[in-house]
Amino acid sequence: MKMQFKTPLAWLQVSRERGRLMVAMAGIAFADMLMFMQLGFRTALYESNTLLHRSLDADLVLMNPQGRNITNLTHFPRRRLYQALSFQGVASAEPFYADFLDWKNPQTRIKTSILVLGFNPEKSAFKLPEVEQNLDKLKFPDTMLFDRGSRGDYTSTLEALDKGQPVTTEMRDRKITINGLFISGASFAADGNVITSDLNFLRVFDNRRSNQVSAGLIKLEPGVDPKQMAATLQANLPKDVRVLTLAEFAKVEEAYWANNTPIGFIFTLGAAIGFIVGIVIVYQILSSDVADHLAEYATLKAMGYRDLYLLGVVFQEALILAVLGFFPGFGISYGLYALTRGATNLPLFMTLDRVITVLILTIIMCASSGAIATRKLRSADPADIF
Repeated sequence: MKMQFKTPLAWLQVSRERGRLMVAMAGIAFADMLMFMQLGFRTALYESNTLLHRSLDADLVLMNPQGRNITNLTHFPRRRLYQALSFQGVASAEPFYADFLDWKNPQTRIKTSILVLGFNPEKSAFKLPEVEQNLDKLKFPDTMLFDRGSRGDYTSTLEALDKGQPVTTEMRDRKITINGLFISGASFAADGNVITSDLNFLRVFDNRRSNQVSAGLIKLEPGVDPKQMAATLQANLPKDVRVLTLAEFAKVEEAYWANNTPIGFIFTLGAAIGFIVGIVIVYQILSSDVADHLAEYATLKAMGYRDLYLLGVVFQEALILAVLGFFPGFGISYGLYALTRGATNLPLFMTLDRVITVLILTIIMCASSGAIATRKLRSADPADIF
């Protein structure tokens, strides 16, 4: 034990060949970068597609059970809102309209996908200060608010709107005036969002009737438990509506992207591939190191050192490689996060939870490689070597 602490054998083994050390660090950093990016993209997928859900000014949400996500909300009768309003504890029940279409980018005149959201402008449907400040503008015909976080070339459009200058464009061959801004952000479903009044929404989507609502936003009286009221409404309303809390409404969106689209699975698979790549790279390094020094390990056995001590040396090497490779992988990923965030407007941020997760995965990855590499070490017999 004294020799183990006095002689840092694992570090001397790792650092003896600098070229092999640099290759190992590069391989681990690459594996960590894959895991960071794939896990980050998966989180950005869920967060970007639920930003609007979490910003809704509602305690409960009514939706058709056939609805899959906010861009695919099946209609239900508006009278369900009146029925919900009759329950004690319900303060308000407002219709909410959402649909997806292409519009002409007011700057480039190229058609891009946009999510159009409509509600009664007498009361904001969002807990967004910029929306509340511009409610009066939405009362004018064919007037909308534009999401400054939308993905695309909107530089001159945003500059004009920041100066208070309205911008015109076309939506379904209808002239639209953009007269204000709010911030939500692009998502994987749409390049951006616009907000308008319920009447303007129905003017654009002239095939929709006012009694065909996409969702219902329910506000409760102070002190009323949302989960208990959701259960009450669900038990008493017809089965053509589903009653959800705001958090559950966001979970529906997450479940859609995780289970009904391949993209969520792809990001998870990418992280798993990074983990496997790391195991292979570290195994190759440790296995070569053990093979190159098999005679030395056999000598230590002949001197009386047990297999447990020698195995501990290999695992220490794995731990050293994990730590040394993690930091460059973290640094590169941090820069790529900022680059991707600036290019796509996706909420891609480095979080402490993710850093800890990837660090633990890196240690497990290297320890697994060490465990595989020690098979040769167990067979190191002094009698065979000498």
